[in-house]
Amino acid sequence: MKTVLDILNTTTDFFKKKEVPDPRLDAQYLLAFGLKMKRMDLYLNFDRPLSEPELELLRPLVARRAKREPLQHIIGTTSFRGHEIKCDSRALIPRAETEMLIDLVRGKTETQEALLLADIGTGTGAIAIALAKELKFPKVFAADISSEALLLAKENVAANALEDQVQLFQGNLLEALPAGEKLHGLVSNLPYIPEGERENLQAEVRLFDPALALFSGEDGLDLIRELLHQTENRLLPGAFVLLEIGSGQEKLLEAECANYPWLRFEGSHSDFYGNVRFVEYSVNV
Repeated sequence: MKTVLDILNTTTDFFKKKEVPDPRLDAQYLLAFGLKMKRMDLYLNFDRPLSEPELELLRPLVARRAKREPLQHIIGTTSFRGHEIKCDSRALIPRAETEMLIDLVRGKTETQEALLLADIGTGTGAIAIALAKELKFPKVFAADISSEALLLAKENVAANALEDQVQLFQGNLLEALPAGEKLHGLVSNLPYIPEGERENLQAEVRLFDPALALFSGEDGLDLIRELLHQTENRLLPGAFVLLEIGSGQEKLLEAECANYPWLRFEGSHSDFYGNVRFVEYSVNV
């Protein structure tokens, strides 16, 4: 009979042939998921034979990953700053790089209380959930134009018991929020990939992430520009705006800041890989 180690090695080799990124790590995660054990426990069970029913359970999981379906879709969840977030094709999978956004918000708000923040383009709701759980904001607005994404966000908000803190709205960027509400802070991870880069994306992204959550015009900044325009008269004095962007886009956004005279460009921030990942604005008072 095949052992856990046999199947791990075979699956790893198969994933390599299919050009799956991180083939051994993904094989470990899939086997652990299918066998209902922690990934590290695989090492304690390398010599355990697998039964035919167990192999039958694992085969379709391996086949799905070999077709480049994201691991997070197969398992059904991902971790965002330690919070479990349900994932599927309705919204972009939360990326590890985005997690730093929460720390940037913490640095802007740690001496203030009872603030109203908004997460625009919330997708799975991961950012809003982290803001509410970690920074204890009494109210976080989360908006998305996609009704499907909002249904997923609603499931995640409920799973994290945050219905009283995170309020969901459907609509176009800030237009989705209640009229007259002014914000202390705004965070957003909107689509920022240029249309021309579609074919250069990893298969996991190109084939399985919703295009609505990926692409935004010729240079990737159409939606970000629209959001910045919509911030006029929607932010309180002293408010901040933190946006996730793509490499090099900070230069364009800084050059265009005069288009939003009520905002001041405060600079950019790098992620833990050293890549510029975020830009920051403040209300120009």
